[in-house]
Amino acid sequence: MNCPIGFFDSGFGGLTILKEVVKIMPEYDYVYLGDNARAPYGSRSFESVYEYTLECVKKLFEMNCELVILACNTASAKALRTIQQKDLPVLAPNKRVLGVIRPTAEVIGKYSTSNSVGIMATTGTVHSESYVIEINKFFPETKVIQQACPMLVPLIENNEINNEGADYFIKKYCNELLKQNTSIDTVLLGCTHYPLIRDQIKEHLPSHIQVISQGEIIANSLKDYLKRHKQMDDQITKQKRIAFFTTDSTELFDQHALKFYGESIQSSPLKFH
Repeated sequence: MNCPIGFFDSGFGGLTILKEVVKIMPEYDYVYLGDNARAPYGSRSFESVYEYTLECVKKLFEMNCELVILACNTASAKALRTIQQKDLPVLAPNKRVLGVIRPTAEVIGKYSTSNSVGIMATTGTVHSESYVIEINKFFPETKVIQQACPMLVPLIENNEINNEGADYFIKKYCNELLKQNTSIDTVLLGCTHYPLIRDQIKEHLPSHIQVISQGEIIANSLKDYLKRHKQMDDQITKQKRIAFFTTDSTELFDQHALKFYGESIQSSPLKFH
């Protein structure tokens, strides 16, 4: 029986995480679900994000996923804790749902020598304060400075990243972040879409500031998690199979996925009852 690791995202961004995970752990089976029909999640209410995320997690459980990764910062910020504490014990006490914020928070402080870390993220992630709370648990001395970047996901998803409009907003958000604190020496891209514009973000920041994407951090964290949880690891099938599902147009998804995942894929449609 096929028992893959489930990856969920509101759209395409989680593909940047999956890509790094597959690079480090190519032997596993994976299933990716993008809720493109209801994307983007970044500006939606806590209630909506929780409801949609739970629905998608349940769908991945139905696909026999024992372990589900919320490869979406907004879903990790707004829905993960409730799902872990309230829903899992009732729905599936032996299954696990993990997010992308905590593993990132566990290491990000090590990158900074000035103890000042900037976060560029969606409005939803910023308002949740999740990064501030989690990073302060591991690095209480570290100042966390957040910048909401509401225009970046729509620009990326609409293929507008190489025009003047995109450049204007990237520069604006970088300047607004630095205006809050001039000691920042590390900027974390707290949205899985942003690796696609990492080079443009770097252009608008002083050269001494490092810009960190989450993919590799999450991949290493997941590998470590499975090493420590042998029972879970034993359940996951390892035949190098990857299936992609979207709640919207498969044609559109496959076209966009090429940018995020780095290779051609073929997705299947998924409808909720």
